[in-house]
Amino acid sequence: MAETFYAQIAANRRNSFFLSLIVIALFGVLGFAIGYAISGSASGALAVMAFAILLGGLAAAGSYFSGDSLVLSVSGAKEVDETSAPQLLNVVREMAIAANVPMPKVYIIDDTAPNAFATGRDPKHASVAITTGLLEKLDREELQGVIGHELSHVRNFDIRFALIVGVLVGSIALLADFFLRFTFWGGGRSRGNDRGGGGGLQAIMFVVAIVLSILAPIAARFVQLAVNRQREYLADASSVQLTRNPYGLERALAKISSDKEVLEVANRATQHMYFTNPIKKFEQRASGLFSTHPPTLDRINRLRELTGDQPLQGPEAAELSGLD
Repeated sequence: MAETFYAQIAANRRNSFFLSLIVIALFGVLGFAIGYAISGSASGALAVMAFAILLGGLAAAGSYFSGDSLVLSVSGAKEVDETSAPQLLNVVREMAIAANVPMPKVYIIDDTAPNAFATGRDPKHASVAITTGLLEKLDREELQGVIGHELSHVRNFDIRFALIVGVLVGSIALLADFFLRFTFWGGGRSRGNDRGGGGGLQAIMFVVAIVLSILAPIAARFVQLAVNRQREYLADASSVQLTRNPYGLERALAKISSDKEVLEVANRATQHMYFTNPIKKFEQRASGLFSTHPPTLDRINRLRELTGDQPLQGPEAAELSGLD
């Protein structure tokens, strides 16, 4: 069991790192191609890349220092203490000690749909938000599994990790949109004709830049979703390490995914942060093409691998597979 557990963690970390490198490579190639298409020189291409990186860095800085408070405010989360939520604080403190992280701030969202998320830039500035539905519908072992999962996101710096990837993906989209608008309005079309042999290369790079501007944002978005899914697998495995009880987490996954309540405060910008996808498949706002979470059945079966249990099959598996 231990060997399988640590193998899962190592594989998830490798996959996340590899996928992040793909996003960085996309950003660099797109920036260079657009820069060369506009300027016709390698120095100009590098200048455009540097400018794009600067803007991305400023956006990341803003999200780094104020993103968590914005998410909590949008979600309608209210901070609680020992007096107002003693059992919840007890479980969070228990899991924080197991994860060896400082006690995070704890918030409650007044919503009957069971779910939770963690936010913050590092373990010293972290918050955990739990819905009232989660407290009402889960027993203590299941709650421990969910809190262990969220504090694993904190311990593994997943919030910061997701922020970096998210800013890169957003920068790719902005850079591509700028270039396509620039091209639409006729910018840069005639400059290459005055450069002799160099104009041919610039024309080729112009075509390459247009193709990349269309495809790169789509590819980067899919890679971002793949990174998010890998981090969810990693948090599941880390939660088992903290609780030493995969069954509580397994039951929590099944309960929350099967619940028909709709989490009204969730939206497309925040759905990737939650324990399970808060936007249900039957909702009009749902989109299976851009799923932010791994399938619930897959997450449960990975947990069952750790205990040597057989994967879920039959009607129970069919019911869970139809939820994603």
